[in-house]
Amino acid sequence: MSTLTIPSATSPRDDATQLHRAFKGIGCDTGVVVSILAHRDATQRDDIQQEFETMYSYDLKKELSSELHGHLKKAVMLWMQNSLDRHVTTLRQALTGPIIELKAATEIICSRASSQIRQIKQAYTSAHGTHLEYDIQAHTSGNHKELLLAYINVSRYEGPEMDRVLVENDAKTMHKLGEKKFGMDDKILIQIFSERSRSHLVALASTYQKLYGKELRRAIKKGTTGNFKFALLTILQCANNPAKYFAMVLRKAMKGLGTKDTTLIRIVVTRAELDMQKIKEEYNKLYKKSLTDAVHSETSGHYRTFLLSLLGSTDH
Repeated sequence: MSTLTIPSATSPRDDATQLHRAFKGIGCDTGVVVSILAHRDATQRDDIQQEFETMYSYDLKKELSSELHGHLKKAVMLWMQNSLDRHVTTLRQALTGPIIELKAATEIICSRASSQIRQIKQAYTSAHGTHLEYDIQAHTSGNHKELLLAYINVSRYEGPEMDRVLVENDAKTMHKLGEKKFGMDDKILIQIFSERSRSHLVALASTYQKLYGKELRRAIKKGTTGNFKFALLTILQCANNPAKYFAMVLRKAMKGLGTKDTTLIRIVVTRAELDMQKIKEEYNKLYKKSLTDAVHSETSGHYRTFLLSLLGSTDH
């Protein structure tokens, strides 16, 4: 479900040569950089970097970092990393950077499967010499912190089967704790949302609705607050329909005054080769407007061209 468009015949050597030419002289031919890199998949980008270093004995990423600027630079630098390194870089920045972005860190953790989180944790320690747990403990608090720590340390089943009896018991437990008093019981919520599989949570939402005539999502919204609420809803929505979740995040980033470019870049770059086609469909369904039109109206210049290229739009 990738939206990336790639020319039928490409050569890493030709690409490296063209990029080198684009960097030479006064200023950078940014149009050439965008036209090449926005139309190459992960393997091709890797090959270009290796070829560039072999031919010119210096690092392509460093050159891009010094030649590009602003939002385009952020987008291209993230694009040039492999998927795992992107998660690690974004998480580290979100948790320890000059501006702490707990929602971004929460989104990355709570939208990933158990097996992906294991890889992220290993790569995080290798890259930064510290454990992801340590940075979560240092920069989050309360029930939000407890949920994130539980979520990254529990191995969840990733298959489609589920225990119907356990699903019903969870629905009854959540209703009893959530509806009979103010607020939901955090410990129970942390246990259910960190230990249960995605298929279990989808069945739980459906069972809760059948038994009580109310959406589980609304019950969580009513019974929890802050980053804890955001984490629970992210887990639930990504279990049910990740494409719809990311469509909603993109809408929020572009709604109102000013665009949240960090969010826009993160979602477009990380999902372009995964499920962006589905995200575009969900966006259209939800907002009766194409995602490419929305991005076009919120961005400009080479930055706009780059993002639209990743979204598979030829109209820019």
